[in-house]
Amino acid sequence: MKETYGAERLTDEKWQAIAENDESYDFKFFYAVKSTGIFCRPSCKSKLPNRGNVRIFQNAEQAIREEFRPCKRCKPTGERLPDREWVAIMTEYMDKNFAEALTLEVLADVCHGSPYHLHRTFKKIMSMTPTEYLQNIRIGKAQEYLLTSSLSVAEIATRVGFPHTSYFIALFKKKTGLTPADYRKQEI
Repeated sequence: MKETYGAERLTDEKWQAIAENDESYDFKFFYAVKSTGIFCRPSCKSKLPNRGNVRIFQNAEQAIREEFRPCKRCKPTGERLPDREWVAIMTEYMDKNFAEALTLEVLADVCHGSPYHLHRTFKKIMSMTPTEYLQNIRIGKAQEYLLTSSLSVAEIATRVGFPHTSYFIALFKKKTGLTPADYRKQEI
């Protein structure tokens, strides 16, 4: 997101309105979250963002000019975000945060939607579930580590978001046809 002069200062009063989902502040200001690229009404029921990531705008048009997208949950412009754009937000977030514990609930909070709607929309657009997408990212990153580092299989599993090495090994073999150790031995 580019930083310009369209944003206002985040006062304690505005922060309190966001934290309490205060409808009386709707359309008096909008807030955007830098880490997700989404903007909302103060009454939005999505997860409370980190205060340092919040920018304040007088109107939705300013937030859009700053390249923030409207929230799917509170619909600050009165319109829905197109499904493809919403899924792009999800995939971008998973691509950057694949090593974290990402559940449907976490993704729904971050992407401002319900877990059920998120799952259904993601599968419709991507032809796979969010879990399958995340597993593919993690296995791809693990393949990279196996070929370019001397990290142990357990260390790689942890780095790519698998807390249980045995599950990582089983999934790796299912996806690639090889165990991580055998994959590391192969010549490129």
